[in-house]
Amino acid sequence: MKLNKITKTAICLSLLATVGCTDNFEDINTNNNGITPELFQQDFNHIKGGFAPIFNNIQTITSQLEWQYQLQQGLNSDIWSGYMATPTPFGGSNNTTYNLNDNWNGFVWSIAYSNVMYNAYNIEQLAKGKYDQFYALALILKVEGMHRVTDTFGPIIYSKYGTTDATIEYDSQQNIYNQMFSELDVAVTELTKRVDSGDDGTASFGKTDLSGYAGKFEQWIKFANTLRLRLAMRIVKVDPALAKTQAEKAVAQKFGVMKTNADLFQIQSPVNTNPIATISGSWLDIRMGADMESILGGYNDPRIATYFDTSAQFPGEYKGIRTGIEITAKGDHQDFSGIGAVVRSKNIVLMTAAEAYFLRAEGALRGWNMNGDAKALYEAGITTSFDQRGASGAAAYITDNVKTAKAYVDPNFPVNNAAAVNNVTIAWDAAATNEVKLQKIITQKWIAGFPEGQEAWSDYRRTGYPKLFPVLKNTSGGKISTLLGVRRINFVQSEISLNKGGVDSGIAKLGGPDTGGTRLWWDTAAANF
Repeated sequence: MKLNKITKTAICLSLLATVGCTDNFEDINTNNNGITPELFQQDFNHIKGGFAPIFNNIQTITSQLEWQYQLQQGLNSDIWSGYMATPTPFGGSNNTTYNLNDNWNGFVWSIAYSNVMYNAYNIEQLAKGKYDQFYALALILKVEGMHRVTDTFGPIIYSKYGTTDATIEYDSQQNIYNQMFSELDVAVTELTKRVDSGDDGTASFGKTDLSGYAGKFEQWIKFANTLRLRLAMRIVKVDPALAKTQAEKAVAQKFGVMKTNADLFQIQSPVNTNPIATISGSWLDIRMGADMESILGGYNDPRIATYFDTSAQFPGEYKGIRTGIEITAKGDHQDFSGIGAVVRSKNIVLMTAAEAYFLRAEGALRGWNMNGDAKALYEAGITTSFDQRGASGAAAYITDNVKTAKAYVDPNFPVNNAAAVNNVTIAWDAAATNEVKLQKIITQKWIAGFPEGQEAWSDYRRTGYPKLFPVLKNTSGGKISTLLGVRRINFVQSEISLNKGGVDSGIAKLGGPDTGGTRLWWDTAAANF
């Protein structure tokens, strides 16, 4: 399958629900506005025009396309992470009950390839070797966008993207991660060289940059280093030596990783709010997850007031829904807690300084050089998250060695009740085992990362933390374990139809059946330590 086949297929899938697809694909994409190529190339517009579609589709944030976000992430990782749940039956058997819906899940693939991968590839063709600052920035965004895709499916098209072969082979996830580390090397080296030469990036990229960094290369380097640190930790159980090398490299680089909330990576849309605000506030299709109620409520965590609204049915209370239950009617739970002020913003946060501290805390726990000890970094992560959310009381919260998660109670359907499962306190305990310390780190990282469910789901698969309530209704037909939850999404139907040989190569490298119960390369059954 050729590149134009991948692109056309992906774009058609993205547009199908709104306008349908057409055989006049090339005609539709012909410029009729009289703008000549020479005019378009002024100020590198022919290159920089590809950045906005990448920014806007790592997560789909375009107004009136909230349904795309819902299918891209809202009805998979946001739910499987324990963050959110839906009151809507959606036919009664779907992702929430582990019967993976191929019609929903294809959007994870199609949005990424038609927007992130396509534009990153195009920028590479135009800029590499000539305008390498743009190539470097596109590489960072490509890694940010596509690591989410490989962490969803496993093997995907990566190194072979853009080839003209009749069949495009999938890369193993191991090879994808190795290439991503190399791409971050190229990007960091190029941007560091430019900063050292006196070019801070604001003149060339400031107007194009939707991240809030105003084009500043130093901020992009910190983001790339923190992204490297995230990917390094992801592979810690399958390749601990490489994980250590990459993590220490990220922290030791001259600009280091994110340390303050000014460093966080976000998409600043000029017009669009977070799609979760519409899905929750207008459609009432998403609500607080029972795990969030259990953990935040048990800890009396003040961030809950920013994350969620109180329940319309139970005034003054925060009430979540358990995922994977029998839902007969939307009205049974739609008046539980919606998602709060955290999503009523034009800024969509994808990586935080708090995450960087928790990653470093885990690295220090494993004996790596993270420029700090595990306790100090863990507490810095909590404090940074409190500051980010405008919450007070971090000092007392950090020292609390009594509170734990609370039992979940569904006041409408007691069959959904459950005893608390994530039973760790907040305060660091030097005498605790490494396993308990890791559970504390990941639990606080999980709280701080809300509402970014993709990263939370990946951490849960990698570590088993925080411990989450199991589903009560599993309609996977034995393909997905109730105890372990969904490990990945099936390969997409468009690829099976148009690139069957490529899918077959992916299944061979997956190392198991093409189901939601097959573990990814980095998701091993080995112990955390």
